[in-house]
Amino acid sequence: MKLDSAGLQVLSHEECMRLLPSRPIGRIVFTDSALPAVQPVNFCLDGEDIVIRTAAGSKLAAATRDAVVAFEVDDFDSAERTGWSVTVVGLARAADDPAQIARLESLRLTPWTRSPDHFIVITTVEATGRRIQQPA
Repeated sequence: MKLDSAGLQVLSHEECMRLLPSRPIGRIVFTDSALPAVQPVNFCLDGEDIVIRTAAGSKLAAATRDAVVAFEVDDFDSAERTGWSVTVVGLARAADDPAQIARLESLRLTPWTRSPDHFIVITTVEATGRRIQQPA
């Protein structure tokens, strides 16, 4: 088991991709008017691509067209002081091919917002993660 300088377990790419879809909500980090912005979203995986559904005219849709973004998912048990965090860095793009949109509509992704007519696909470039566990 590889540990970082703080004593946290370093997760492999494969473990990061396995943990990512185990939580229903993630946070996308993007740039809005030259400032960092973070927005919670529900999502699903399509292979190693992260898929988000939102309204075409939303701030998120506009800000993530062909942009480098970060995406983070975590799970913690504060009573046990255990948990993990996974961060993906990738390129976000709008799905605009009708065949791709039809395929994405068949994924298990139930939107939480009104007018969810726009898919954002984040192509994973890098996935990193850490786990904290209390000594046995």
